[in-house]
Amino acid sequence: MLSKVLKPSNLKRLAYRLAKKLIIVPHHQLRETDTENTDSSWMSTGDDPQFIIHPARRIPTRTFKKGWYLLRVKMTEKNHQSHVAKLYSNLQKGELTTVDVPWHSTKFVNRLFYLESNNAMLRFDPCEAETEFTINTFMISKVPSFIAMRYMKQRLYKLLSHVDDVEEYLDTNRKLNGGKFIETVYEEYNKTFITGAMEKSYPFWVEFDEPRGLQKMQQTFTPEQSEVKFSIILPTYNTDPIYLKECIDSVLLQTHKNWELCIADDASTNVDTIKTLESYAQKHANIKLNLLSENGHISKSSNAALSMVTSDYVLLLDHDDTLPAHTLSFFAQAITDNANAKVLYGDEDKIDEQGNRHQPHFKPDWNPDLLLSQNYICHPVVYKTSVIKKIGGFRVGVEGSQDHDLLLRATAGLNHDEVVHLPFILYHWRVIENSTASDASAKTYTTDAGIEAIKHFLEQSGQNASVEKGKYPNTYKVNWALPDEEPLVSLVIPTRDGYDILKQCLESIYNKTSYKNFEIIVVDNQTTCEKTLGLFSEYTNSKANFRVLKWDKPFNYSAINNFAVSQAKGEVVGLVNNDIEVINEGWLTEMVSHVLRPEVGCVGAKLYYPNDTIQHAGVVLGIGGVAGHSHKYFHKSEPGYFTRLHLVQNMSAVTAACLLVRKSVFEEVGGLNEQDLTVAFNDVDFCLKVHTAGYRNLFTPWAELYHHESISRGEEDTPEKVARFNKESDYMKDKWKKLLTNDTAYNPNLSNTHENFSLK
Repeated sequence: MLSKVLKPSNLKRLAYRLAKKLIIVPHHQLRETDTENTDSSWMSTGDDPQFIIHPARRIPTRTFKKGWYLLRVKMTEKNHQSHVAKLYSNLQKGELTTVDVPWHSTKFVNRLFYLESNNAMLRFDPCEAETEFTINTFMISKVPSFIAMRYMKQRLYKLLSHVDDVEEYLDTNRKLNGGKFIETVYEEYNKTFITGAMEKSYPFWVEFDEPRGLQKMQQTFTPEQSEVKFSIILPTYNTDPIYLKECIDSVLLQTHKNWELCIADDASTNVDTIKTLESYAQKHANIKLNLLSENGHISKSSNAALSMVTSDYVLLLDHDDTLPAHTLSFFAQAITDNANAKVLYGDEDKIDEQGNRHQPHFKPDWNPDLLLSQNYICHPVVYKTSVIKKIGGFRVGVEGSQDHDLLLRATAGLNHDEVVHLPFILYHWRVIENSTASDASAKTYTTDAGIEAIKHFLEQSGQNASVEKGKYPNTYKVNWALPDEEPLVSLVIPTRDGYDILKQCLESIYNKTSYKNFEIIVVDNQTTCEKTLGLFSEYTNSKANFRVLKWDKPFNYSAINNFAVSQAKGEVVGLVNNDIEVINEGWLTEMVSHVLRPEVGCVGAKLYYPNDTIQHAGVVLGIGGVAGHSHKYFHKSEPGYFTRLHLVQNMSAVTAACLLVRKSVFEEVGGLNEQDLTVAFNDVDFCLKVHTAGYRNLFTPWAELYHHESISRGEEDTPEKVARFNKESDYMKDKWKKLLTNDTAYNPNLSNTHENFSLK
């Protein structure tokens, strides 16, 4: 246990006592807005504002010496939004040494960080958006290692409260990863600044943001929606009368009044449960009650409730959950606005025994591959009655995953416009001890039932695929079979010099790839390095499936790849950066198994920085104005947003640092745009062309590679490069404006400035 607690007041005094005097200089995309204010007020003019920080001491002693430091900062943002700042402790190593500093307007943040060597300067990026802010306090204090250890462990004890023995947990991680104990503590401490950002801001969102969104939606209501009638089916069994009353009362309080409640009780033995149900049924004519004589489990009781339905639309409700008062009104309007809708669903959060709301799930629009990986839709769901009855209702034998099974069968063969998502919290899922809402592992049988549901779906739809458990409870991995004759894959790798990274890339592909039917096409863009030219000769002479194409023109990423693809022999082409390093030998098999599916367009891999943090897990549109990388900087061991870091899913775009696509699809959409996008965003543009052509782009976490991006990537550090980047950015915003402002694989309630799935 901790020998001494560092109270906030003690920490504040420590920071002030040890603080260094600093020189803070605006470096990039910053303009001072109020020179008369005693605080420092700024406007960020882009999505990459930067300050350079020096110790205010005379040369040559002006340096940040190796060791532990405490950053204490308070900033005020004009719109009181939350942001994630980044502190760069080594400018030469770039992204590899960043420290995340999530901050909320007007609140102090204390953040420990470690300098591996003496540094003359640090870089502080306050946000990743165009906004106005004031720096009220900014202090950096050097602290002893024992103070750093004490403070980090104090934070971990607080945030790892679900871990029985934090000391044992930390020691186990140290043994697994090697190294010193304080290094393990620091690694776990750093993780807490990524994963904790969203939960802290949800009460604020509920109080201020949600009402504005609801009001805006309600202004679109039309009189026709009142004609839509819902049948709410509610199976019950020994429900606590307190929660049962809250559940039924939430239906009675609906602002949309055209409904019937169909309750089927599964032979409850709790007398109070039965009395409560009978009382409501006697008082309300639109509440139907069927007291079953034998317990048949959830599927049979749900079908019994379904048999009482008389309306065109069915909504599922669990017996201890509740509906916000506007739920039916929102669904009714969505049905009115979407004539083809057959399945509709909304977002949800969880409520505890006292009704406190937490853990919101803001879902993407229709995402078929994510549904095969996890029941991301869960509830609330509204079905057209004809659809649910056509498939025979709930299937007996998959209890525990009956809702997932129903969704898979109901959505099979539906067009994209027949599945409608409402990005509003329309359901409160009750968290009680041993409930699935409280802990997915509380009902371990549900994962087995989910495997049976997906297996049945794959068999019924004629798919040559199998399914196995995923990394987390109630998650799954579908394995798509390859044809007996595996197709040739052409891996295109552009390069100029870069001997070390190219050698590493080629060696890893040849030595760590189990899929054997591939060729490598290196495109030489004016290489002059003799060692690199020698590497070309070495592989050309030793590998029959290796060749070099010459591109003796100025660098144009799009044109280079278009040229190489035109020369490719493979049915499948892979766009691969020269700084990629293979991790798992099944990476190419996994990606090919998806890209051969007729409905799939581009397939992207899971890429890590060398420090095992996420570089790419799919592209999210609109972040920073054009696009950002999902879960960037999360550690690879983290689950991500509702475990999405470990799930196959559809994404609007994926990075071309490692992207597979059928050559026929590449040619169908005209390849990469070599006129307007010579360097930046060409992969996003390409993916969106594939998307609009009717294909589904896809990210798989089961193809893992390192991306040594900071080694090969040039900075936008000259006026010419900045002008070119801005021009390409403006092109994307003009061409894809509608998609950039509404990524169907994301959610409009989530941030368009951060890549961590925090709230907007």
